[in-house]
Amino acid sequence: DGSGHQNVVLMVQVPAKFDLNNPCIVTGTSSGSRGVYGAIGTSGEWGLKRGCAVAYSDKGTGNGLHDLMTDSVHRIDGQFTTAAAAGSQAHFRADLTDADRTTFNAATPNRVAYKHAHSQQNPEKDWGTNTLQAVKFAFYVLNQKYGDPIDGGPLRSVRLRPSNTLVIASSISNGGGAALAAAEQDTEGLIDGVAVTEPNAQPNSVAGLTVRQGAATVPTIGKPLADYFSYANIYQPCAALSSQAGLSLAAAFWPAAFTVAAQNRCAALAARGLVGGATLAEQADSALAKLHAYGWQAENNFLQQSHFRFATNSIVMTYVNAHGRFSVTENVCGFSFANTDATGNVVPQAAALQAGLFSTGNGVPPTSGVNIVYNASVGGAKLDFLAVSPTSGAADFALDGALCMRSLVTGTDPVTGLGLDQFADVRSRSVRDGISQVLLTANLRGKPTLIVAGRDDTLVPVNHAARAYFGTNQMREGASSKLKYIEVTNAQHFDAFIAFGALLGYDSRYVPLHVYFVRAMDAMWNHLKSGAALPASQVVRTTPRGEGAPALQASNVPAWAATPAAADAIGFSATTLTVPQ
Repeated sequence: DGSGHQNVVLMVQVPAKFDLNNPCIVTGTSSGSRGVYGAIGTSGEWGLKRGCAVAYSDKGTGNGLHDLMTDSVHRIDGQFTTAAAAGSQAHFRADLTDADRTTFNAATPNRVAYKHAHSQQNPEKDWGTNTLQAVKFAFYVLNQKYGDPIDGGPLRSVRLRPSNTLVIASSISNGGGAALAAAEQDTEGLIDGVAVTEPNAQPNSVAGLTVRQGAATVPTIGKPLADYFSYANIYQPCAALSSQAGLSLAAAFWPAAFTVAAQNRCAALAARGLVGGATLAEQADSALAKLHAYGWQAENNFLQQSHFRFATNSIVMTYVNAHGRFSVTENVCGFSFANTDATGNVVPQAAALQAGLFSTGNGVPPTSGVNIVYNASVGGAKLDFLAVSPTSGAADFALDGALCMRSLVTGTDPVTGLGLDQFADVRSRSVRDGISQVLLTANLRGKPTLIVAGRDDTLVPVNHAARAYFGTNQMREGASSKLKYIEVTNAQHFDAFIAFGALLGYDSRYVPLHVYFVRAMDAMWNHLKSGAALPASQVVRTTPRGEGAPALQASNVPAWAATPAAADAIGFSATTLTVPQ
């Protein structure tokens, strides 16, 4: 916006083989909290190979770090420099006076602020707008490149416009949610079709909607991301100890101390009456049952441990801070961002890590040396995974902090069910207001749309996102809806984790969902270019590679059917979405 406080990065790539006679644009809004290059490997790759311009946006997130000790930041081009030198070109600078920063550093030294968490702008509410802005920027770039000069000046004639250029809104995860939001908000006819996978997209209401898998009704659906993550953050580490889930991670990712912390988490939950059972096994089963009742399924069991290890607390901290528009100085629920040593103690930032963070970071700590710290840990600030909760006096993955975060999302104490004190209630109202701003209408204005999701997705569970969005769209658009939903078995959110082999165990259990992203893009292209029918909504049944994970074969990732068999067809009637078992 020119002030230097709100910087949303846009980028357009124009391939050498762009065809003026068949012009096309594909959106590439970044997934997760990544920077503007985050979708190059997904919709960017597909679009460039197809000869389309690609319109990227970092949607106000990205690797914007502000080192508060040295007052250093990244510029929007990735250079790391002082905040004064960056000026309005700072990717992100915390909204602090020098006096505020000095006071904060004295109390909590060596901390950093991060753009997605601490911009105080709740950027997610604008993700659809940012995607539409990227499309408009792409039209500008293309017309500046291919238009005729006007009166010999720098401006060019408008040769390419929505009426003669095919535009597909696309991307994955958060970028997929942004594409859906853009389609909902598109009042100018910029977007012709939408193709996304695993979108983070929650409708603003699922009132009246029922979701069934096979004969079973799903008990909880359509919760916002901050809601279901703050719930998982309480129960996941204990649930991972259940024999139905299991500790599968190699010691490199899950040392013995983490197993002890998980056991302590179970005991602390039992002491508060949040899980049942007298034995550790019973408590773990109880925690897993809580997750099942809240929208996860048996298909997610194996992934609970790895998702807690790599994603859950980082997403809770980032999104609660973002939705509440909290300053870094508030240390919400006792958490902050910092580098840590092998014992979990806070250490100064490392210059080499900072210099490369713009390209290596994923926008949501822990990333590239920046970790989550629990300031309230007994004995002093500690890495969240090694923190000792004051209430339990045990290393339990900072349960006190997790319960605090949950209370800000719900507005009630998760242990007693009672209301919050005045200070916490004000914070909670801010968080809940921010959450309400990011929910979607599920009205796609009749645009042709393909949503693909993995049934085993534990990060963005289908019952809270893809299924809930599809079902709500069917209720709201009815017969005018052109949305189709493909659900892929044995597929989950993190294709990149498959490459870790036996260290994570994904390779033998899961097929890559990206195969179906490419197929969805091809299907939407063929539909828009030649009128080919989109596939009917269906479950695609894949076959994992199994022990030893031999090379992937076509039989592992079969194509969807033009007309699915009755046992695979996803149906919707009145207010009930039925997904075959």
